[in-house]
Amino acid sequence: MFTIITGAQFGDEGKGKIVDLMSGDYDLVVRFQGGDNAGHTVKVGKDVYKLHLIPSGFLLDSRVLIGPGTVLNPAVLAQEMDMLAEGGIELTPEKFGIDAKASIIMPYHVELDGLKESKRTEKIGTTKRGIGFAYIDKVARDEICLADLADPEKLKRRLSELAPSKEATIRELDGDAAIVTDKELIEKYVELGHRLAPYITDVSYEVNKAIEDGRNVLAEGAQGTHLDVIHGTQKFVTSSSTVAGSACSNLGVGPTKVDEVLGIVKAYITRVGEGPLPTELTDETGKQIQQVGREFGTTTGRARRCGWFDLPLLKKAIYLNGYTSLALTKLDVLSKLDPLRVCVSYELDGRVVDYPPEGTAELARCRPVYEDLLGWESDLTGVKSFGDMPEAAQQYVLYLEQKMGVPVTYVSVGPDREQTFRK
Repeated sequence: MFTIITGAQFGDEGKGKIVDLMSGDYDLVVRFQGGDNAGHTVKVGKDVYKLHLIPSGFLLDSRVLIGPGTVLNPAVLAQEMDMLAEGGIELTPEKFGIDAKASIIMPYHVELDGLKESKRTEKIGTTKRGIGFAYIDKVARDEICLADLADPEKLKRRLSELAPSKEATIRELDGDAAIVTDKELIEKYVELGHRLAPYITDVSYEVNKAIEDGRNVLAEGAQGTHLDVIHGTQKFVTSSSTVAGSACSNLGVGPTKVDEVLGIVKAYITRVGEGPLPTELTDETGKQIQQVGREFGTTTGRARRCGWFDLPLLKKAIYLNGYTSLALTKLDVLSKLDPLRVCVSYELDGRVVDYPPEGTAELARCRPVYEDLLGWESDLTGVKSFGDMPEAAQQYVLYLEQKMGVPVTYVSVGPDREQTFRK
């Protein structure tokens, strides 16, 4: 079985926990796009792991892989591996693999990202981690991939070829071009290449062979649907394709192999950084959701903007991904809010629309049209099954399910693994 999981909103939907929960049923868990601009938190008992690159699923018996469509900061990866080792979790080459073609984020990518964002009059809200510039080099065929990093002589040859253009670009942005050929940094990357060399693999082959042999593969996306570089809210998007079809192209697996596509969606909506968010709440209700939901970015620590559930955006996410089922997370955060509001359509320039407009500027002008539902007072964090929830909470889930037209198979009422159950 080949299952793809993506976020159905703007990221931070709780994919890490759902992947961790499901990974016991999967032999391989594979990350297919993005870089360390993504973040997910996995909590098991008292142990909390905040990760940016390593796929969820490492806690069980799954083999975890990073695919060739990702961009990889080897220093960040090494830090994550060290953190897990301190917690008693050793990621051996038998447990963890990285595709040889994964693009490497170099120090000059990080420098360029920060310089470019500082020059923008309208900020994108980039994490300044070099992700976009690593993808630019991939498309321009100027990348350094993991196979290059693992070969010191090849790495130095590639850097000498690329240095003049990188230095010139950094100087144009009033930056310090010395970072491109800094000997200490180069030696650090040589050491990182040596450390990661044993983990190099062919992810496409591994995934296809696993499917052929009847084993189960779970492909894990980063960020969320509406941050997709093609279909998202341009220009306030990430630098890769975040929708389910991207898993096939980025991993090298044909679309006929896909069996299930699971979307992760919060019981409300959040967004970190800039860009339109039609149902955004800037009042006390928004602050309550932010505080109760601990809505602060795993990667940046930035406060997430919060709003009511947005059905038009979800409808587009369902079209873009082809979801066969959904997992609804953070339902517990809505306790003690009454009424609960759900955006069912928008008012745009004097007309009502039930699907997001294509243009970002038009989406920013949309005003939500709401339907109100009854809230509930009781705490949900101790609930163990759907039937044990208050009637109003059950009705909220069933209402969303009916409106979305896709079954909700998982409901989450807290950060722990045992606080997620099948509907």
